[in-house]
Amino acid sequence: MRKLFSRYLPVLLVVGLLLGFPRAAAAQDADPPGRVARLNYAQGAVSFQASGEKDWVDANLNRPLTTGDNLWVDKDSSGEVHIGSTAIRLSSETGISILNLDDRTAQIQLVQGTIEVHLRRLESGNAWEIDTPNVAFTLTRAGEYLIQADPDGGSTVFIVREGEGQVTGAGESWDLTEGQQYTFAGTDQLIENAQQAPAFDDFENWCQERDQRENNSQSARYVSRDVDGYYDLDDSGTWQNDPDNGPIWIPTAVAGGWTPYHFGHWVWIGPWGWTWVADESWGFAPFHYGRWALFGGYWGWVPGPMVVRPYYAPALVGFVGGGFGFAVGFGSAFSGVAWFPLGPHDVFIPGYGASPRYVQYLNITNSRLVNVAQVTSVYNNYRANSESVSRSYTYADNARAVTAVPKDAFVNGRPVGLAAVSVTPEQLTSAKVEDTHALAPTRASYVASNAKVASAKPPVSFADRKFAAKLSPPAPANHQSVSRAANQETLRPQTNTGTSQASPERAPAQPEYRQHPSAKFNPPTNARDSMYDVHPPLNTQPPPQHQQEQRPSPAPRPAPAPSPAPAPHQEPKPK
Repeated sequence: MRKLFSRYLPVLLVVGLLLGFPRAAAAQDADPPGRVARLNYAQGAVSFQASGEKDWVDANLNRPLTTGDNLWVDKDSSGEVHIGSTAIRLSSETGISILNLDDRTAQIQLVQGTIEVHLRRLESGNAWEIDTPNVAFTLTRAGEYLIQADPDGGSTVFIVREGEGQVTGAGESWDLTEGQQYTFAGTDQLIENAQQAPAFDDFENWCQERDQRENNSQSARYVSRDVDGYYDLDDSGTWQNDPDNGPIWIPTAVAGGWTPYHFGHWVWIGPWGWTWVADESWGFAPFHYGRWALFGGYWGWVPGPMVVRPYYAPALVGFVGGGFGFAVGFGSAFSGVAWFPLGPHDVFIPGYGASPRYVQYLNITNSRLVNVAQVTSVYNNYRANSESVSRSYTYADNARAVTAVPKDAFVNGRPVGLAAVSVTPEQLTSAKVEDTHALAPTRASYVASNAKVASAKPPVSFADRKFAAKLSPPAPANHQSVSRAANQETLRPQTNTGTSQASPERAPAQPEYRQHPSAKFNPPTNARDSMYDVHPPLNTQPPPQHQQEQRPSPAPRPAPAPSPAPAPHQEPKPK
């Protein structure tokens, strides 16, 4: 026990320091959001429209979604979107647009159709809003909500299975309670009709099945439910315990010689920039969270500590010679881009603009073996010695770990597995690295080169659809800014029939953290912040967000089979 405690004490101390970061630091305008959305399931024809783009393409399950992105689920089709632990299920002929997604606000436009929202946890100070053509719906408590918007925009139906919410429209507001169905018809003047909620239909029964899959996931014992894609790991690999790294996940459905960040492509997604989109069906969580490590002859994914809100990264890799602004030459015959997965001890310095505190959050929530002092040292050295400083990485000189492609393949979103070239240890040692502007995105960088133009498209452009909103969404921060001002109706209710959730409280303005290269920062020492809730192996009680949740069901369901006995060092299983 003493040995176990001593091994995890550094992790506890590091995360304890992290907990002291003021919430204001995480909300700085200079930093990108720490979370994204993802289409994690599609059946039938599901189409995607990137922010600022006009074309609709077939949706890719592993492409991160953010502010300004649109999804369309065609007739006789269905889809599922996750934002952390929250699931949004889409029924046939349903369209949604992400109006705003940052660390505190999730604002979704339901253009038409039916969605079910399962909000597992509502953090203090956070806002969840669903905007339809005639009303805005604010979720004020965790729960399950069915929302249906008519294609003509004249009415919206809400079924509150669990939870509470508030509808705002036409200068008034209504509190919605669980067990009821509410219909709001009209635009300038709303007619409200409330009655007892009906029985579950086929769509909601399907939603229950999807939830049970998450509730029964064995990977939730090792990974925070806010790491989207944890449930995909169950059927594609096995969990083991390593004496030095703790729980590790080993993919089993890969070919011999498989390497992380080798099968997929790169796209440019603002505000993070170059983002990895994996080909593997399970390839979301292990490529945007945690770290990879070689264990003998195979690769294993090492998740970060069990925190409530781990920070999303576009790709946890290092580039040969430095950051995203570098090209590398292996002799006279090849010049391109080369990268490798970060190991559990490696510090990630993003190629996009971010504050020192953001860099600390990003590293500490994604590695059990990186501490605040280490992040501080690497960051200060990086800034003091200019952007081109070389850093020591676990796998930078490992030819098996390094993937290299021509710059043209990288920039234009071509499949890496087909374009990759072999490198040798000697080439890595003598590689010529140069600062280059050739890695700036082109018109082809925003959508994969092999993306197919969608045959299924919404009947009317989302940009032409009006919607009501209580919160004012920003213009999408992407390569092309899309204004929604013409179609947005900001609602300021004149009467209030109950307590509503206010807009997320914004912190006072903070100093800009973009520092001069010679500037330094020190680890924080503030008190604990409730945004994070550590779940180390030594805890005897699991954090509340990992409780198994039972949904209302028209008929009792059999209890899941008992899980195997936990291995050493395993986190307690949620109750």
